[in-house]
Parts: sequence; C-alpha cells; structure tokens
Amino acid sequence: MAITDDLRKTFSDPTPLYFAAGTADLAIQQAKKVPGIVEQLRAEAPARIDAVRGIDPNEVQEKATARAKEAQETIQTKVNEFIGTLDTDLKKIGETAQDFALRSVGVAAEYAVKARETYEKVAERGEQTVKTWRGEAAEEIEELAVAVEPKPEPEPVEVKAEKPAEAKAEAAPAKKTAAKKAPAARKTTAKKTTPPAK
Repeated sequence: MAITDDLRKTFSDPTPLYFAAGTADLAIQQAKKVPGIVEQLRAEAPARIDAVRGIDPNEVQEKATARAKEAQETIQTKVNEFIGTLDTDLKKIGETAQDFALRSVGVAAEYAVKARETYEKVAERGEQTVKTWRGEAAEEIEELAVAVEPKPEPEPVEVKAEKPAEAKAEAAPAKKTAAKKAPAARKTTAKKTTPPAK
C-alpha cells in the first residue's frame, strides 16, 4: 500500500510540470533578448574585424610564448612549495583527508540545497505562468460565451404565499389602485340606421 501511495503522490504532484512551464517562460524571455544582441553584434562587428586584421601574428605568438613560460614557472614553484610543506606523518595525512571529505560533503549538501531552492523558484514561476495562461484562456472563453449566448430573458416574479388575513387586507388596496390606474373601458354602441324609404 505504501508503494501505491508513493506512486499516487508522485504522479499527482504538479511541481515538475510547473517547473517545465517556468523553464519555458524563462526561455521565452531570454529569446526576446536575442534580436537586441544580434543588432549589437552587427554594430560592433566591423570594428572588431578591423582590430583583428591590424594584429601582427608574430607579435601574438611571442606574447603567447611568454605567458606560457610564466605559467610554467609559476606552476613549478607552487609544486615545489607543496612538496616542501608536505608532511609525511601518516596520521596528519589521514586527518587532512577526513577533513577534506567532510568539507566535500558539506559543499555537496550546500549545492543540493541551492539546487532545490532554484527548482522551487522555477516551479513557482511556472505555477504563476500556468495561472496566467489559464486566466487568459478563461477570459477568451468568457468573451466567446457572451458573443454566442442569447440575451437572458427576465425571470418570472415569484408570488409568495401569504396568510389569508394578510392577503385580504392587501388585496383591497390593490384593487382600488388598479381601478384608479386603469382607464375606464369605453363602450361603443352601434348606431341603428333606418332603411331608406321606397
């Protein structure tokens, strides 16, 4: 039963989907910046090309060789210093290794926490994005429904059942006001005509 509960919980958790939606939203935002970057590169490209054309290859090679020699000398001195300070005591080396391992575990745990926080932030952003998408879709559906649905007819007025005494008391004034409001019906009488004489 525990396995099914875990599977159900895993498959019903929307966080990975929100993470994917958040990632897509971030990608779209970054993609919107691309045209500006392309325009900037177009503007800077001629100056950079001219700068590269003006460089002497021999000069570049000499600088690279000099830097490589400097780096090699620096590395050699650091290695010599390390070997000179290396303590051959096995107990101290063991302590150093243990300390290094504990620090590595701490760093790994720190990175795991940061990764989880970043994951949650992106998932939260994705949830907001999905809500926005759903809201926009709901507004569009609402607009379509208003356009398609006929105008609602007025609802019939419900007559409340009252006690007989209250109904008689209210019916009498209602009849009087109805008689005052309604114009008197005219009776038209047909004129009698006499037949013409022969």
